[in-house]
Amino acid sequence: MSTKRYMISGGGTGGHIYPAIAIAEELKFRFPDAEFLFVGAKGKMEMTKVPEAGFKIEGLWISGIQRKLTLGNLLFPLKLINSMLKSRALIKVFKPNVVIGTGGFASGPLLKMASLLKIPSLIQEQNAYAGVTNKWLAGKADSICVAYEGMERFFPKQKLILSGNPVRKDLLDISDKRDLGINHFQLDPSKRTLLVIGGSLGSQRINELIAIQLDLFKAEDLQVIWQCGKIYFDRYTSLTSDTVKVEKFISKMDLAYASADVIISRAGAGAVSELSLVGKPVIFIPSPNVAEDHQTKNAKSIEDKEAAIMLKESDLEKHFESVFKDLISSEHLQEKLSQNILKLAKPNATKTIVDQIERIENKSK
Repeated sequence: MSTKRYMISGGGTGGHIYPAIAIAEELKFRFPDAEFLFVGAKGKMEMTKVPEAGFKIEGLWISGIQRKLTLGNLLFPLKLINSMLKSRALIKVFKPNVVIGTGGFASGPLLKMASLLKIPSLIQEQNAYAGVTNKWLAGKADSICVAYEGMERFFPKQKLILSGNPVRKDLLDISDKRDLGINHFQLDPSKRTLLVIGGSLGSQRINELIAIQLDLFKAEDLQVIWQCGKIYFDRYTSLTSDTVKVEKFISKMDLAYASADVIISRAGAGAVSELSLVGKPVIFIPSPNVAEDHQTKNAKSIEDKEAAIMLKESDLEKHFESVFKDLISSEHLQEKLSQNILKLAKPNATKTIVDQIERIENKSK
């Protein structure tokens, strides 16, 4: 029997990278002898995160188009042609059975070239509002796995599979990890814990908010795990104390979630999917600075089901303190949000997606 080979591309942010890694890990679990090649964008975080997960990656010279006139925009056609040619070369050498894209700049040229070479492909869209790259690829993709209902607005209905978003296996059951988490972050087991996550790169606006509100959290007798992001760490590390743990990046997210009683988070698709599994009360503060404002759409879809609270950045000064106090003081509200967000979880998302990969692979034989 010939060795199975899979090419996977997804990057730019953790929201594209970690689903790609989760899919690869499930494929490797099913097919231990399978070979994998990731394709990313040079200089982006996938070029370090994917090797850390144990997979090989090649980089393309590709980036997105900015909304203003820049040198990068002028170079975009050249970058696209260069990336298409490199993708073709990689596909010819690696000979994948299936090519999988989870969004991000690099997945565009790779999956477009795969379709031209008649290689089966699957795309996975994490957000409630489809990204430009995935919309561009949808016509030729064999299957499109999505996390939200109503995605026929963007994609051919007959190709859609409502799978949910892949998440890391260590998040599937955190119920018995609280003690481990408390020890890992050197917290007080008698205190309630607030977890703050501003996305894989950190959030300037959320960091500014947390710095201002530390006295409020102290008054509520809360301890804080605060992922501020690598580029903001030097600015906020001096605020570290016995009750405030400032982190560049949290690698043990299962322990962070297990430690938390209340969570403040951005509303990237990966975060929304993880938090649905975790089942803790959440305040989403969506980033307004993303394509098509998709984080607001993600958060709104959860808030509409009374499964989380959404606060826009423009409302933080006026409403954050009162909203936070109402949440932290009401066990009934916390329980309601927790129960409702758990109902939205799709713990079998990764398996469903890999089932589809197997299906299109077998169909192409």
